[in-house]
Amino acid sequence: MRDGCAFLRDARGQVNWLRVIKNDIITAVTQAAGVPRPKATQAVETIIDALRQALTRGERIELRGFGVLLVKPRKRGMGRNPKRPTEEVQIPSGFTIRFKPGKELRNMTGPPEEPAAKAAGPPPSGTPS
Repeated sequence: MRDGCAFLRDARGQVNWLRVIKNDIITAVTQAAGVPRPKATQAVETIIDALRQALTRGERIELRGFGVLLVKPRKRGMGRNPKRPTEEVQIPSGFTIRFKPGKELRNMTGPPEEPAAKAAGPPPSGTPS
């Protein structure tokens, strides 16, 4: 059952992270719009295809209230072969896709927590004890 938890533990006590897959989105569209499943599948596939094509062309995708998807160049560099760590490997330049969450999405996740060391420190001078 998906109740908003970040993860669940299975019968063996191992953590299973919850994921939303395309099928979950199709089910949500089917229920919210009251359309047959094939129509919802076609709608979701069309949206994903439109996003894919826009990113392929290098376009910026702005979804108000959700966030921005953009294509950014990636510099070439040097890396290491995991099987032979002493061997350097040339990493070619290319492109990567970045996601910047929108203000509403950032606000849904809550304010950033203060570090424990800062909270446990002495009170600022000038405040009554």
